[in-house]
Parts: sequence; C-alpha cells; structure tokens
Amino acid sequence: MDKLPPGLMEVLRPFLGPSWVVYGTNYRKAIFIFISNTGGEQINQVALEAWRSRREREEISLQELEPIVSRAVLDNPHHGFWRSGIMEERLLDAVVPFLPLQRHHVRHCVLNELAQLGLEAQDEVVQAVLDSTTFFPEDEQLFSSNGCKTVASRITLFL
Repeated sequence: MDKLPPGLMEVLRPFLGPSWVVYGTNYRKAIFIFISNTGGEQINQVALEAWRSRREREEISLQELEPIVSRAVLDNPHHGFWRSGIMEERLLDAVVPFLPLQRHHVRHCVLNELAQLGLEAQDEVVQAVLDSTTFFPEDEQLFSSNGCKTVASRITLFL
C-alpha cells in the first residue's frame, strides 16, 4: 500500500462498501489483504521501548499498536490510503501489525529451514546465519532488519 499512488485504492471501495454486490457479483465473502510498511518505524519504536522497560514482546497489545499504525497511514500523503474513502468510512476490519523478530525468533527460522531441507541442525551453521543477519538498533542488536526473509538463502552459503 505504501507504494501505491494516493487515490488508486478508491477503485476497490465499491467492493468493500455496504452494498457487497458489484456488477452482479456478491463480494460478501471476499477477503482483501492490504500490506504496507507504513508504521514500521513506529512499531519498532514501541517494541524497543517495551524491551527497554523489561516488557516481553508478546505483552505488546494490538490495542497499543493499532492507533499508532492507523495514524502513520492517515498522516502519510504518499500512502495509497491517503484521504481514502476506505479509511474515512472505516471499511477496513482489522489492522495487523507485525512486530520485529528478535535473535531467538530468527534462530527458530534457521532451525525450521534446516528441518525442511532434511538437514540436521549444526550449531556452526545456525550461528553463521545469525552472525550474517543484520540486527538493529546498532547498540542493542536486538531486532532483525529483514525478519526471516533471507534465512533460506543464507543457509546455502554456510552448508
């Protein structure tokens, strides 16, 4: 969504609105998933503040993040939902924020990927993948910059 020009999303408004039937087709059971990176910095900041105050990542609630993400979307003039009737009419059912992954989450991704490849987990391979993964913030090295997206390709480098 953050890559779409503002206004383009309005073409979907009839499919999300109260009528449900557009051009003779019933869209009542259709599921639309809109993905965006907008709000990522704010989510990361909340996660970092929680960590610094010794709160577990899992204790961060949707109620805590949803207004922050919604505000980031609504306040961004370059976002696909900028001044969108979809947002103004509250046609979205849910906002699902994705929290940044910590080192132990990435370790699980490495172990799962090795298992899918039918390989035994070798400590040196797991550690090499973790060491080659970028973490932030610079001082704490707490959260993975790319989540688990690059794990599969990194594993092949260290086998």
